[in-house]
Amino acid sequence: MQDPTYQQLRAEHHPNCVVCSPESPNGLRLVFHIADDRSVEASFSCDQAFQGYPSTIHGGVVSAMLDGAMTNCLLAHGLVAVTFELNIRFRHPVATARPAVVRARLVASSQPIHELAAELLQDGQLKATAKAKFLERSAVAWAGNGNS
Repeated sequence: MQDPTYQQLRAEHHPNCVVCSPESPNGLRLVFHIADDRSVEASFSCDQAFQGYPSTIHGGVVSAMLDGAMTNCLLAHGLVAVTFELNIRFRHPVATARPAVVRARLVASSQPIHELAAELLQDGQLKATAKAKFLERSAVAWAGNGNS
């Protein structure tokens, strides 16, 4: 399912994203699909161009896919926010030349902070997981002022 609000938010606030923009010439160009519960999912071909070690997708690319999935999940919920905490657990290497799926879901919201979780699977095996906190862009001005 795609909805106009999601498409509008993505186009307005994320137009050149290296993860999900179809306009990014060297990007991943992931196309996220929205489920009824507003979680998101995208497939990725794991092209060799994104490898780190031979036959293995670079960990930074895996991290970007997980982060991008969570951002798109927020957009699917009508929220525009930036990552301010990201924890990733790499469980197994992600192989090149075999498709993978990345999924994300909203775990908790207490405006202006939202907690999300994501996972990357390949051949039915859980390869990486992520948990993150996102801060609504309207609140970003106070986030970096050193007061905690």
